[in-house]
Amino acid sequence: MSQANHDQEDFWTNNAGPTWVAYEAPLDAFLAPVLDGVLGRAGVQNGHGVLDIGCGTGGSALLAGDAVGPDGHVMAVDISATMVARAKERTAAQPWVRIELTDAADHPFQMPQFDHVISRFGVMFFADTAAAFENIGRAIKPGGGLSFATWGQIPANPWFTLPAQIAKAELGAPPKSDPDAPGPFALRDIDRTCAMLARAGFNDVMGVAENMAFTLPGGAHEIAALSMHVGPAAGTIKHFDADAPAKSRIQAAMTDAFAQFDGHAIPAEINFFTATKS
Repeated sequence: MSQANHDQEDFWTNNAGPTWVAYEAPLDAFLAPVLDGVLGRAGVQNGHGVLDIGCGTGGSALLAGDAVGPDGHVMAVDISATMVARAKERTAAQPWVRIELTDAADHPFQMPQFDHVISRFGVMFFADTAAAFENIGRAIKPGGGLSFATWGQIPANPWFTLPAQIAKAELGAPPKSDPDAPGPFALRDIDRTCAMLARAGFNDVMGVAENMAFTLPGGAHEIAALSMHVGPAAGTIKHFDADAPAKSRIQAAMTDAFAQFDGHAIPAEINFFTATKS
């Protein structure tokens, strides 16, 4: 594993991992439309073999396991030991689902064994994305498919931009990050990502940006509460070690901002990609 991916492993195990486990339920509910989009495009059926990349706390593995049933098999992988442990707990009643702590970028897949590869927000963090796609392709049976989702263009995703602006206004600017580095927006460019997939040996490559909306039962208040722990505001709060009054002001401002959207449904641009292996 490269140093860059070691950094991602550390982040998702020791930093983000415990948070995603703690807020598993609202995160699964908030991002459910994306997982539905990935699985709908994949066409997973009973008896199929599925590789789930970046399975996190196991929500995607659970649904894939339901789709393939006991006659199929699912291998769900993640680099976060924290989230893998939780995913194993959640899928314990599905013995045909195997959760592994490994990096799909360089996992030694011995032979083509999967009918489908799926991923919800799990392929944007590779140190060498092109090489990772080549390695993943080796695991797909001839005629098998790839279906994954990434975040689209940054300005079209206010769940990121609004909290970032609000936290910055309250606390100051955190260190800048490169949006092209491994991270949420690394694959926001559809043409560039499709070209990468084609060079990695995939066929019938398609990418489409879909406008979606995310919400939670508690509306803007619950979304703001979640955003205090996940996303750019959470990172800024941690960087500046914000005190309780500052946190309260940030959460109140985010609640007001999210409440401006119709039905408190936060618009998002999600890129969906599909491809096949001949």
